[in-house]
Amino acid sequence: MIGILIAVVSVLVVLCGGGSVGAWIVGGLGLVMAGAFVVSEFKPFRFHIGGDGLTLRAAGLNRLVSWAEIDAIVLDEPVPTVDNRTVSPTLLLVPAGSTIDRPLDGKSPLDGRPGLVLLELVHIRESVDEVAEALTRFAGGRFTNMRQLRGGRFSSPDFAVGLRGYEPARVDDLIRQAQDALVSGNALQRQGTRAELDAAREALPIAMRGYSTGQVDDFLEELSAELARWPHEDTEPE
Repeated sequence: MIGILIAVVSVLVVLCGGGSVGAWIVGGLGLVMAGAFVVSEFKPFRFHIGGDGLTLRAAGLNRLVSWAEIDAIVLDEPVPTVDNRTVSPTLLLVPAGSTIDRPLDGKSPLDGRPGLVLLELVHIRESVDEVAEALTRFAGGRFTNMRQLRGGRFSSPDFAVGLRGYEPARVDDLIRQAQDALVSGNALQRQGTRAELDAAREALPIAMRGYSTGQVDDFLEELSAELARWPHEDTEPE
């Protein structure tokens, strides 16, 4: 980190300066500068939801981002890892224009638009439900709670795990993509996702310990059929 590097160089200047006044002055100024950098680098981020927008010190932003600058904000949860490591819900911001000059490192699960991953909610004191309630109140129609949408519509498939089954991470990712397409209600997104799903089903990777191939094949076939239906014909896959 820059602050630590400056501190090390400053100490070396003092040590190598033979105790001269100039070395102490340069070294002292360097340590002061290093302290300022360290404080800045370790300063906790800020995240406040209000009537004017989001007040942020996160994801490279350090200002009030007004609601007019935000087209959508999505509360999502990553696909669980194979080793069942805890994953944290995240907030993704889809800009309304070009005022947010940051690399858009995420993608909206609703429509695939690029967005800015603001933060993982594990880093804030408030609960996920409290954050969702505040965003519902202030962001209005801009806010989508994908966790709630998925949880209210889809049950998590309970595949048997055994020797030489389908790789769990790949299967989980395919199911998540299909569920997001179903939630979106977008016919084009459904068609594209179904094409990807059907292509992936032909060559799912095998793992030493993986999901039951028969159970997965049946479930993905139902998802493919569900994606082929129009929104008004929806039924929940078992």
